[in-house]
Amino acid sequence: MTYLLVPIIVVLMIMVVVSLVRGIAAFINSTKEDLNRDPSMTGPTPNQVLQNKMMFNRIKYQAAAVLVCAILLAMTR
Repeated sequence: MTYLLVPIIVVLMIMVVVSLVRGIAAFINSTKEDLNRDPSMTGPTPNQVLQNKMMFNRIKYQAAAVLVCAILLAMTR
């Protein structure tokens, strides 16, 4: 079972990093958009929505990685 859980942890860690980088890229783009945005427009921009989605995905993947680590630790004891 350990041989299955360790690759799962690695994949989840990669997914966390990808979500983080995509969220930061969306943040940078939304900052540029906010500077050039018409002040009369309301609501979030598409980049802000993407940023929120990526940060939420990062939290989900981190929680899944922690859960798999806890299972792995429980199995080794």
